[in-house]
Amino acid sequence: MIHNALHKNPVALDRTKHRTLRIDRQRMGVDLSPAAALNSFFVHAVEFSDACREYPLVFVRASQDDKGRPEFAPVAVFGLTHGENLFLDGNRWQADYIPAQLRAYPFAMARMDDQQFAVCVDRAWSGFSETEGTALFEADGEPSAYLKEMQQYLEKLETEARRTRAFCQKLYELGLMQGMRFDATLPDGEKITVDGFLSLDEKKVAALPDATVLELHRNGILGLIHMQQVSMGNMRRLLERRVKRKAHA
Repeated sequence: MIHNALHKNPVALDRTKHRTLRIDRQRMGVDLSPAAALNSFFVHAVEFSDACREYPLVFVRASQDDKGRPEFAPVAVFGLTHGENLFLDGNRWQADYIPAQLRAYPFAMARMDDQQFAVCVDRAWSGFSETEGTALFEADGEPSAYLKEMQQYLEKLETEARRTRAFCQKLYELGLMQGMRFDATLPDGEKITVDGFLSLDEKKVAALPDATVLELHRNGILGLIHMQQVSMGNMRRLLERRVKRKAHA
């Protein structure tokens, strides 16, 4: 999954063009400075149990499916204003859990057509070299063991992304999504409004018929709904992060 605000120069890996390309594996998941302008990022449904402890989890409109129905995606909120990431201090992430797709950076999977995907890398990332680090390809052009490992990881993420889309589609079909707005005033008088996201309507969730609740419980969706609702308490924690950052600026 390519994110335009993160992957500044995404290119599909080619066994000929990138035969000598190497990567500094020690910096992966450690140097996340390219994420400085991300105020939110995609999370898979399977990550909710970890992510809900750190971030507010909300939804955004993503695209349309092949039937013209709107599609939605869950995201973890990192900041209260556009381009603000309150979890990044220099190049270090200040939370115990980092979203799986972000941990894969600078790698990403991109759809080429209905059947094929390509492994891509962000060539703008400074951890690549032609002479040092772990090789992405063998001398004969075949993917290295490391690149095969990364491809398997990305394929698992793509599988989870499909499951997450189905989860969001179910929420939409049940009419549970609503626009979200969060207003706050900082100690210095600055007023902040967070909107543009979607959350779950607690009243509509509580009014679901018993048969629907049982179905959602059995397929695991009810647990995900509760995790999303719990995560919204992190909006205040996010505000506290912003106050502390401004105080030390």
